Amino acid sequence: MNIHEHQAKEILKEFEAPVSNGVVIYSKDEIEDKISILKGKQYVLKAQIHAGGRGKAGGVKLIKNLSDLVPEAKKMMGKILITHQTGPEGKEVKRLYIEEASDISKEFYLSCIIDRESSKIAFISSTEGGMDIEKVAEETPNKIITTKIDLKSEGPSKEEIENIISIFDFDELQKNVATKLVKSLYKILTEKDASLIEINPLIITKDNKIVCLDAKMNFDDNAIFRRPEILKLRDLNEEESTEIEASKHDLAYIKLNGTIGCMVNGAGLAMATMDIIKLYGQEPANFLDVGGGASKEKVTAAFKLILADKNVKGILINIFGGIMRCDVLASGVVDAAKQVNLSVPLVVRLAGTNYKEGKEILEKSNLKILSAADLNDAAKKIVEAVK
Repeated sequence: MNIHEHQAKEILKEFEAPVSNGVVIYSKDEIEDKISILKGKQYVLKAQIHAGGRGKAGGVKLIKNLSDLVPEAKKMMGKILITHQTGPEGKEVKRLYIEEASDISKEFYLSCIIDRESSKIAFISSTEGGMDIEKVAEETPNKIITTKIDLKSEGPSKEEIENIISIFDFDELQKNVATKLVKSLYKILTEKDASLIEINPLIITKDNKIVCLDAKMNFDDNAIFRRPEILKLRDLNEEESTEIEASKHDLAYIKLNGTIGCMVNGAGLAMATMDIIKLYGQEPANFLDVGGGASKEKVTAAFKLILADKNVKGILINIFGGIMRCDVLASGVVDAAKQVNLSVPLVVRLAGTNYKEGKEILEKSNLKILSAADLNDAAKKIVEAVK
């Protein structure tokens, strides 16, 4: 689960990390009242959307005097921002964050993530703040340090922290602040079930103070049930309506940009299904894993989700029945197809538990369903059907 920058900074403050003073704005009417508590001479106006690239899209502005702040904020509220992460449709700005501007001397990068490959927590530090860290890693890898540490109650050791911040070349006072910051990030990651915390940039001001100028946090969806204080930060306005609906039915659904809808049981099989669709020249419209023990109602909900996407020109269902029974899947598909008046080609490949019964249900449905012998056959048939 993603949260907004202003929410991430509130969490940072809770854990005593240094951030600028700021206020969050939810409507144009409250702008003048809320900014009255700000004391700076200059201000930074930031659109709050779940997407990177805000600055290049006009979603981050330096305002040099108070008289310009209100009109500029009103202009930004409700604006459609189009970035490399929003897609061409963009995202509407429904909240703003206004903070006191910082006088920047140097910019750095600091993050911590769960490294699944090593089962450790990885801290990534770099002298190149304010930039895309992937680009830095590709072009100047010598400017990045990655420090992997074991999960432990006492947090990172003195030696590990020294390695994390060594690339910054801080003075002694700055090292003390940075040490506390590393410990804070570690505590947030472990105590709040975060999967990513990114400070980009981490800055030194001209009066030698360390400040977390921008912050991004992601949280583990599988652990969110035990973090109600994090769940309440969820902004449904920033999520795809289909993904919200999917979460209600406990479906793993991610909307993509292709034209062939996919319904599969098991994440690995879903990835293989999407790969073979691409192999035959088409693009998947979604990732959709109905899980191992899906009910008829869950399958029906999944089918409706796929068809809610207007870009879908055909559907490929690929089920390997283990816990999931093929006859249950088939019944759900038939019910859903009749309810939505199916008008696009549908290819179904069934294997495993009760696959014969499942195929029989599909054959007797009087629906135009193409049966496939295997995944290769299924991919060929759906790609041919949507041409």
